Amino acid sequence: MELPAAAVAELSETSKATILRLVSYNWNPPNLSAFPRSRLAAVLVLLYEEVGELRVLLTTRSKALRTHAGQTALPGGRADESDTDLVQTAFREANEEVGLPLNSPNIHTLATLQPFISLHKLVVTPVVALLTNPDIISTLTASQDEVAHIFSHPLEAILDPAIARKEALVSPGTEDWIYDTELHSTTDSIVPVLGDVMYRMHRFRSTASPIKGLTADILIHIAEIAFGRSPEYERWAVDQPRGFTAYCQLLGLP
Repeated sequence: MELPAAAVAELSETSKATILRLVSYNWNPPNLSAFPRSRLAAVLVLLYEEVGELRVLLTTRSKALRTHAGQTALPGGRADESDTDLVQTAFREANEEVGLPLNSPNIHTLATLQPFISLHKLVVTPVVALLTNPDIISTLTASQDEVAHIFSHPLEAILDPAIARKEALVSPGTEDWIYDTELHSTTDSIVPVLGDVMYRMHRFRSTASPIKGLTADILIHIAEIAFGRSPEYERWAVDQPRGFTAYCQLLGLP
């Protein structure tokens, strides 16, 4: 997708280079027409610059929800019949969940990623966008039915968790960080619902609920491309499938 020069003109040189890597990367999204619409979903990865660094918008889901209650999420959800494509799904859901304006001249779609398979076997497509007016963040309002909290996290801290030390992180030993590590925790386990595959769960301490699971996987993938380097930790478990095509083959999906 082509990004207007004016959209990155006010960014720091580091952030500008990061955004341009995302725009120029060959994402090559697959054709999802063989999947029933009821299995398609999209999330919005909204990036914006604050004090010279790129941050990503996140939410803590309401504890009243039936699935993933109280967990960190990117704004998003299942595709509606009225959605023209998954980009529209991502933005519609962000509008419903946090009041992000639709069709804003300050929001630029950068890329559509390869999908991820969720534990409920939804095909989740991340849509990456840049917000060029960070003042809009302060106007967002959480949907009472779906979102308990709106927060953000430095994108680069997903690769180097030590960067998050400057944040007002949740206190260790509370329900939002029960792990015995300071900033980043991992667990390797077998996941029966995904064909008994080995999976490494990543968890990142934040200013709210821990960033983990599918949300962490999506952000690791984006951050690796955006910053052009690997994480400071070991990304994968031994024999863990990598990528959408590998999971589709494993699960016998189209």
